[in-house]
Amino acid sequence: MPSSKEYLNFLSEQLSDLKDITYKPMMGEFLIYYRGKLVGGIYDDRLLVKPVRSALSYMPQAEYSLPYEGAKEMLLVDNVDDKAFLTGLFETMYDDLSVPKTKKR
Repeated sequence: MPSSKEYLNFLSEQLSDLKDITYKPMMGEFLIYYRGKLVGGIYDDRLLVKPVRSALSYMPQAEYSLPYEGAKEMLLVDNVDDKAFLTGLFETMYDDLSVPKTKKR
């Protein structure tokens, strides 16, 4: 089931305190970038983030979940109603996220 625009709009509002959040539609789902780095995505109206060290420390009880069959496991963010929590999570994760590879032409 693809993610809804309503859920994307909800998360956009929850993340509105952060500068430079962008979303990229991808096969009915949405990838989420923070300051140019891929943080995670919205899959089946669920927020999943990369399981980097800082995210695991920030959410020690987080469950792993698959965004789609055949993908690597990601961390399920249950606390999406807490704007301060989400802002802190994304800010904490930033330094542990990999720099996007530049495409060669």
